[in-house]
Amino acid sequence: MTTTPHQSSSRSRKTTTPHNTSISQSDVYTRITHKILTDLEQGNLTWRKPWNADHLNGHVMKPLRWNDIPYTGINTLMLWGTAAEQGYISPYWMTYNQAIELKANVCKGEKGTQIVYADKMVKEEEGQNGETSTRQIPFLKCYTVFNAHQIDGLSDAFYTKPEVPVANSITRDQSIERFFAQTKADIYTGTQAAYSITTDRVQMPPLESFETAKSYYAVLAHEITHWTRHPSRLDRDLGRKVYGDAGYAKEELVAELGACYLAADLGFEPMPERHHAAYIQSWLQALQDDKRFIFQAASHAQKAVDYIHALQPS
Repeated sequence: MTTTPHQSSSRSRKTTTPHNTSISQSDVYTRITHKILTDLEQGNLTWRKPWNADHLNGHVMKPLRWNDIPYTGINTLMLWGTAAEQGYISPYWMTYNQAIELKANVCKGEKGTQIVYADKMVKEEEGQNGETSTRQIPFLKCYTVFNAHQIDGLSDAFYTKPEVPVANSITRDQSIERFFAQTKADIYTGTQAAYSITTDRVQMPPLESFETAKSYYAVLAHEITHWTRHPSRLDRDLGRKVYGDAGYAKEELVAELGACYLAADLGFEPMPERHHAAYIQSWLQALQDDKRFIFQAASHAQKAVDYIHALQPS
């Protein structure tokens, strides 16, 4: 049986509206759910991610070769991904032999990252009339590089990230920071917003890549709601198998409602903005516009938010 937000919570915790009127938390959650449902019925909403690499204005550096020449193309993405996954702060990468030439050594047991080198080879061909012509054939060659943090003996300059000016300066809210820190979730800085149930880690883009701090915390709240689905926590399984299937869509609905509820509880978004409803709408299409599921999702979301609140010190 589908459970509405009214039925799924018996807690007495209160939340405060901008007018300082004390109302029950379940009432706030119900208003949020119905607001989103109303927005969904209006249709034609377009969601966009609330972060943008342009906001960093050079804060995120391209990976660099040992001689300060930046990598380009797909190699940039491959090295960014490894750096984010492993927590490397140095932008410098080099081959085993390059490290040796710098009188340094790759640490024992370190695994390199494969990147590609694009080149062309020239092939001569003889035509039907005996004419000889040449053509260039592009090819890719793979080779392995290591981050400076995997190498001993380099000069100090290789191990630190050069200081760059940040034009988009955003101030963190320390009370909200403490709230998410109390969950003890493993949150690290990367290139995307995502929760991996395999590694049990939350990846977030840098704060400076968001338009506002509020946008950053809304996305973090979404990923932390996903974090509660782990088997060691709420063990929430909505039948998700592959990206974009109905189970995936249902989990996304739960996470976005959870983000709205947490935002209301923490005081930085008393009612959801349009991008929330638009994001949910995009996943409802995968559910063949089954808008009724939003009420079941609301119940799951409230349980997730209850769990997160329970991790806070009393």
